[in-house]
Amino acid sequence: MTTAHDLAARFGPALDTRPEILQEAAQDFGHLVRSEPLGVLRPQSAAEIKDLLEFAGPRGIPVSARGGGHSMYGQGQADRGIVLDLRSLNRVGPVTDGQVTVQAGALWREVLAATLPHGRTPAVLTDYLGAGVGGVLSAGGLGGATHRHGLVADQVLELEVVTGAGEHRICSPGRDPELFHAVLAGLGQCAVIVAATLRLVPAPDRVRRYCLYYPGLARCLADQRRLAEEPRFSCLEGQARPIGEHDWQYMIEAVAPHDGPYPPDDSTLLAGLSYDPAALEAEDLGYGEFAHRVDTDEEVLRATGEWLHPHPWLNLLLPHDSAEPVVRAVLADPAFRDLRDTGLVLLYPVLSSRLRAPSFSRPSGEVLYLFALLRTASPGSPETVAAMVAANRAAYELARSRGAVAYPVNALPLSDADWRDHYGSRWAAFAEAKHRHDPHFILTRGHGLRF
Repeated sequence: MTTAHDLAARFGPALDTRPEILQEAAQDFGHLVRSEPLGVLRPQSAAEIKDLLEFAGPRGIPVSARGGGHSMYGQGQADRGIVLDLRSLNRVGPVTDGQVTVQAGALWREVLAATLPHGRTPAVLTDYLGAGVGGVLSAGGLGGATHRHGLVADQVLELEVVTGAGEHRICSPGRDPELFHAVLAGLGQCAVIVAATLRLVPAPDRVRRYCLYYPGLARCLADQRRLAEEPRFSCLEGQARPIGEHDWQYMIEAVAPHDGPYPPDDSTLLAGLSYDPAALEAEDLGYGEFAHRVDTDEEVLRATGEWLHPHPWLNLLLPHDSAEPVVRAVLADPAFRDLRDTGLVLLYPVLSSRLRAPSFSRPSGEVLYLFALLRTASPGSPETVAAMVAANRAAYELARSRGAVAYPVNALPLSDADWRDHYGSRWAAFAEAKHRHDPHFILTRGHGLRF
């Protein structure tokens, strides 16, 4: 068995084994599970990653990459292994009209900071810009523009990676496409992403943001479907919000870009929708201000300390035909009653045909809904956390019985059978790619995938 002493002898001062650093790497944003590595390596180049993986593979040393550190349930941890802290690889640029190359350790807010001065933006951004580029591309990445442009991962033109076998490769749809598609939305199973070239689109100067409120779920879902299928809005999201002791109201957040001095015409954009006109909210924002809209929430949560509390989150993709009964059942479940007092419920549409990454699992049907239950638990209460994770499991089972698929970034342990069900007919190809590119099975074991 390789020890910390063996690793220190091999990598010297490049491998950080200070107790406080190991403690930090043993945790993630979820604060639910803890796995301490033997060391943390901060590579300055792809060559250093290659060197590590060539060493670690034959010795069976687990390796996980960490960027923003926003895994939910230990997915980015490396128990008795090595964590690659990619924040040292955070270069962005140069920016051209149509693309930008960014290293995997850059945060999305750093990407946007580099592209906006050129009047460009990634076509799809996640709500939270503090996540790392590599982590989001490994998960797939969903956002308000997914109904128009697909996953964040679908905006990648080329990848630089190091496979689990220690091979430094450049891949794209036209160059080594099998590896390219295995890595994007591939949960870090085949390779460590070093850098990605992203497609850029023109960034609007301003956006008009509407919040449309609905007392009933059915009408909200119907309007969400309609808006997802029509080109009215560039960004489309939504929420379920508690009202009174037992009821919920539903909100569509719809965003239209504009560059002139006058905002778009409200009556045209909102024609034919069934929202409550008395509750309509509309505001004009600079595009950058809108893209950073979650930053204030982060500042508040950091100030109160809740940012460091356990986060047993659950993200599901629901097919249109079963979205209404699943949402109603989960929100009525007493096990999720804490969502009435804290946390956030996201509910918004995506179109399956826009999701191009072959490794990304999704339900059948064209219109799907992201249903995300973003909860926070009090620290120091393992029984409460365990109950919340158990509630996630029950909600997952209910949703899966109605055709749903998990977006696998959750506080949700999955068995071997669960993973095979998640990938369905694509499991054999996924496992074959794992065997080919990570023959020693050292990469990203935190997902609990076994081949």
